[in-house]
Amino acid sequence: MTRTFRCFGAFGAALLAAPLAASLLAAPLPAQAPAEHARTRWERLCQIRRDQFDLILPRAMRDHGVDMWIVMQKENQFDPMYDDLGRGYVGSVAYWIFTDRGDDRIERVAIGVSGYRMEDCGYDLVRGFQPLQAFIAERDPKRIGVNMSEAIGAADGLSKTSHDRLMKELGTYASRVVSAENVVADFRSGFTASRLVALGENGEIARRLADRALSNEIITPGVTTLEDVAWWMANELQTRSLGSSFEMPSVYITGPKGIEATSNDRIIQRGDLLMIDWGVGYLNTWTDVKRIAYVLKPGEIAVPAGLQKAFDNAVAVRNVIRRTIKAGPTAGEMLTQLAGEIEKAGFRMQGTFNETSDDGKVEVMIGCHSIGDRGHGSGPSIAWFNPGQHSFPIKPFNPFSIELFAWTPVPEWGGAKARIPLEDDAIVTERGVEWFYPINERIRVIK
Repeated sequence: MTRTFRCFGAFGAALLAAPLAASLLAAPLPAQAPAEHARTRWERLCQIRRDQFDLILPRAMRDHGVDMWIVMQKENQFDPMYDDLGRGYVGSVAYWIFTDRGDDRIERVAIGVSGYRMEDCGYDLVRGFQPLQAFIAERDPKRIGVNMSEAIGAADGLSKTSHDRLMKELGTYASRVVSAENVVADFRSGFTASRLVALGENGEIARRLADRALSNEIITPGVTTLEDVAWWMANELQTRSLGSSFEMPSVYITGPKGIEATSNDRIIQRGDLLMIDWGVGYLNTWTDVKRIAYVLKPGEIAVPAGLQKAFDNAVAVRNVIRRTIKAGPTAGEMLTQLAGEIEKAGFRMQGTFNETSDDGKVEVMIGCHSIGDRGHGSGPSIAWFNPGQHSFPIKPFNPFSIELFAWTPVPEWGGAKARIPLEDDAIVTERGVEWFYPINERIRVIK
């Protein structure tokens, strides 16, 4: 029997054996994106884009002294900003040009791009290709931002040949070119009300589907594999026309020696500690969410005390994070502050990620990263793995994944430390962390 046949055959057998099989195969599912037409989604994306242009873009450009921002794209070679700027048809080469002309808004012009959905949403002018020099000379910008960046992928869309062509098009203005890295970071991580609503809906979809995936509705111990669960989740996204923040959902087992298997043909057994790490794409917003479940052994009626204590420790760390993070400092400053507060609470910061000691202490690592414009976003990041984004200030209504890892010695595992990750999405304001949806408060139980 081939691996593929066994995967779907075993999973299919489990579902058909379950009492809810008929409803699973035929009935509408409760955790799904709204039933909406393509035009409805476009109207919402259009409103989000207009709000971003009106309310976020002026400050993003002016805070960094950029008078003109140019995003260049070729046919079939799209800049990471393509969706944010409204897409459109590029026949050869196109330029999205944003100019600060001194009033209360930024001029928005698209040259070399066409399309009904571009022309009817957010732009002052959409027209066919023309040489840029006369257009730019009329506006005479002092600093021209273009998408070149070492730290932010979303701000690094220019290929070598595109860069060379753009510099030629700019002529004498090429000497005024600077990186648009900070403009892109602020534009993409700045969220208006319409965009926050979309991200909140997205988070609710992500957490509900994750909860269903880690339940007896989907999992039959001894039959269902990790990849069965991952494929079920992927299929739920496909049927709802939703995207995935990280491609295949990570469905994995954590044991005394760490992660044992991820989204593969490992069969889920009793006594397993299961994790899901994934994100959903909806209305050009992107989430990053984790959930945890324990598969009861024969005779058990609850999560073992040691694992429950490990989870409670992680929640205690999350409480420290929530009362500490506020808008104002840079992400790097906040990371230092958080480490101090976590130490004061009686925990120890881990030196190298996933390398535990045998000192009996609860160890912690912080990964509170930017979220929303992607699963790992372009804004300030309070995480060890985004050092290039530590210098960005935390601004009101920046979305964050409040992510942490806590390692606690577990008697049931012979004293080995269980790694408990918590991750839910929130905005950060002057008041602090404000959640988008009900966060993870327990280890789910699979019978």
